[in-house]
Amino acid sequence: MQRLRGQGGWVPFSTYMQWALHDPEHGAYGSGRLRVGPRGDFATSPSLGPDFAALLAPQVAQWLQGQPQAEPLSLVETGPGEGSLALQLAEALASQWPALAARTELVLVEPNPGMAERQRLQLAACPLPCRWQTLQQLAEAPVRGVLLAHEVLDALAVERVVWDGEQWARQGVELLEPTDGVFELRLSAAGPLPEVLVAQLAALGLVQPGPQREAGWTTELHPGLAPWLAQAGAALVAGQLLVVDYALEAWRYYAPQRANGTLMAYRQQRASSDPLLEPGHWDLTAHLCLDSLEAAAAASGWEPLGQRRQGEALLALGLAQRLHGLQQQDPAQLPQLLSRREALLRLVDPTTLGDFRWLAFSRGLVEQPTSLFLQDPPLS
Repeated sequence: MQRLRGQGGWVPFSTYMQWALHDPEHGAYGSGRLRVGPRGDFATSPSLGPDFAALLAPQVAQWLQGQPQAEPLSLVETGPGEGSLALQLAEALASQWPALAARTELVLVEPNPGMAERQRLQLAACPLPCRWQTLQQLAEAPVRGVLLAHEVLDALAVERVVWDGEQWARQGVELLEPTDGVFELRLSAAGPLPEVLVAQLAALGLVQPGPQREAGWTTELHPGLAPWLAQAGAALVAGQLLVVDYALEAWRYYAPQRANGTLMAYRQQRASSDPLLEPGHWDLTAHLCLDSLEAAAAASGWEPLGQRRQGEALLALGLAQRLHGLQQQDPAQLPQLLSRREALLRLVDPTTLGDFRWLAFSRGLVEQPTSLFLQDPPLS
């Protein structure tokens, strides 16, 4: 409340979202308040068990093996959450590709002190050397290897814009002074738009949205994508970037019927479309626009390798064979086997995690190796 008052009682939504998620003391991630996992605030693919990392590990190893033999390597994870994916990938490399692991370090890019503290505890016995860096720090001594962005870019602060029937306005968060002793927040619009947002609307063909988008039609723009991809590119001399996130093509993202964008809040396994609930206690996330992501990546020097939905990617990496293998296990472990089976099926369920997009990019490589997850899955 004090911050909003200090800003005159109104800030753009992007500023509010940055505060609500990343403030070191009060932010949902900055304070370490949010918990990731089936018993936490929301579940991610790695939090469902070790199978996700086991399926991803051969792809990571293949990319790392494509680097010059004498060079030290880095596996960089941005926004590592609880640290479980990083640990599981490090353990897989150490056990299955020991020579590769011997020259590979683990680098975690975590801007939030509260989350970094939990990651250090999780990774205390990690078989690879670990360090925590920002992308800016990595850019001072760029590395070779693989950079993972699993459910990271959807947490970048978005701009919300509203069409009032005649012009675009920038949506923000307004502080209403109390009449009965209680402060309230509300979403309110103010214009005109900054030129950078007008340019993004122009790139999407939305400067004149047309009569099919009625007054009040609201959506998100992603000004943080280009800076993040540029920083990630500066941090990597050569290697691959894998983005795993909810994403939609522009024609779906900005369809007339999607009248309130994609912004959602999550807490304790509940979802809400109200981003103003208990600021700093809910996760806030918005889908990515594939067209905007690919354009920003190209502008930052990233070469596209291809994309797939998560269900397709994991099937190509052997998920069906892993499911079949569960049938050959000791029946005495039936409860654990059923739990693993349920988790594997959730990973490919097209109504939930299976609809995640996997987008791969590279930079600085003379030859592009064939990516395992872009191949067709083997016939079973």
